Amino acid sequence: MAEGSVFKRCTCRDTSGKRLANRCPQLRRASGSWSPTHGWWAYQLELPPRADGARRQLRRGGFVRREDAAGERDKAIALLNLAGDDTSLAVEIADLLQQVKYGRPLPERDTIAKRVRAGVPATSDMTLGDYLTQWLLSRRAIEPGTIRCYGSHIRVHLIPHLGDIKLSRLRVEHIAPMFTAIADRNTGVEVARQSPDPAVQASVKAARTTSPATMQRIRATLRKALNDAIRTSNNRLIDFNPAAHVELPSAPRPKARVWTDKAVQRWRDTGEQPSPVMVWTPPQAGAFLDYAEAHDIVLYPLFVGILHRGMRRGEALGLRDSTVDLDTAVATVDLQRTTDGYKPVDKKVKSEAGNRTFALDSFTVTAWRSYLARRASWQLVSGPQWPNHGFFFVRPDGQKWHPDAVTKRFDKLVRDSHLPPIRLHDLRHCAATFLKAAGADLKDVQALLGHSTITVTGDIYTSVIAELEVERDKAEAAAALVPRRQLPAA
Repeated sequence: MAEGSVFKRCTCRDTSGKRLANRCPQLRRASGSWSPTHGWWAYQLELPPRADGARRQLRRGGFVRREDAAGERDKAIALLNLAGDDTSLAVEIADLLQQVKYGRPLPERDTIAKRVRAGVPATSDMTLGDYLTQWLLSRRAIEPGTIRCYGSHIRVHLIPHLGDIKLSRLRVEHIAPMFTAIADRNTGVEVARQSPDPAVQASVKAARTTSPATMQRIRATLRKALNDAIRTSNNRLIDFNPAAHVELPSAPRPKARVWTDKAVQRWRDTGEQPSPVMVWTPPQAGAFLDYAEAHDIVLYPLFVGILHRGMRRGEALGLRDSTVDLDTAVATVDLQRTTDGYKPVDKKVKSEAGNRTFALDSFTVTAWRSYLARRASWQLVSGPQWPNHGFFFVRPDGQKWHPDAVTKRFDKLVRDSHLPPIRLHDLRHCAATFLKAAGADLKDVQALLGHSTITVTGDIYTSVIAELEVERDKAEAAAALVPRRQLPAA
């Protein structure tokens, strides 16, 4: 590549009024060296031909010092060198140099180099929307459910609010207003729902608000995408992650609450429940199992296992004959049967904490022995058509359960039994609560449930234990230490 030249020019004109430019005799001394007082410095650089083959040059002037002109010429050469042997990229960078307006600085080499390494056109600055779209398509080694979650956040929130902003210019002051707008929309939806005007209520009938927990997940998606733009050695598009510095209200986990008599009465009167996460009392749980045994003997043993041993739905459906040993009363969870959209999938449990072995109580062992005997009769009826896939809980035809079908059966049993409502996942909360009430500490509960940290266990279950009054004796003893002149009336 040509090194270009550095020279002086001026605004002097000849007798006809034509500018002399670099032909002015005052530009040089008698010795032939450049005059230090007349004219200004400029440079000229031969550029790669245009796409149509036409020759072109880069000429820029107005520099006070020769070093300034030479420095910008060298900067232009460094940009052109990014193309290496790639002719089309060299033409592209030359186009970029010619697009720079007179008096404006040339693009930084590092900025153009990042675009070149990322495969982004050198003449354009990638928007956040373009980057997020490419980033999502490049995700390969993550779960389909995570991909779907990322896609929803990008499609519904990030691109509509931030998609047109240049990736390299994204800042905290761009991201924070997005969450303000989401919160304002939530307020608008709630106000419309409380409106006395039926038409206003109908306008938000299908609207869904965005919870603080979801806003945290939206920020996490953006933070992950921008971290990847920083850390990937061949795709370092930015040097700063503004999503990591956006402050959002905390999204505490909902506390599990107990269906006390008072809470049940309020639910029957108003339809309200104290918390999204509700727990039955032991008598209510027993009433459900009695009802399930009488009305759905097929899934009754599965519900027994979840209620007594705290398994997740997918973990219970992922048990196999090889991971259940009723002779030693031990079961191992290492697989889960879950869904991708509506499609059922079998996959390993998420974490090492979730991969666990636990003891089975005698009630669960008895129910599961009866179930195996019943399953053997189903297999006998099916004959050669029985599928031998090795899963423990199966339908009467031997096929694996669809997780959503199990949830629907559970919900119907709860409705028909007229018990206060809980989710199938709340049977797991019941198991933890009853275990703690029976004298286990939080570490035991953590191990049974497969929580990654004891903090998660404590955050969810501390209040529910108090509601069940399992520590009443301690509370009474503490209150008795306070002397009173007159005992309170019973």
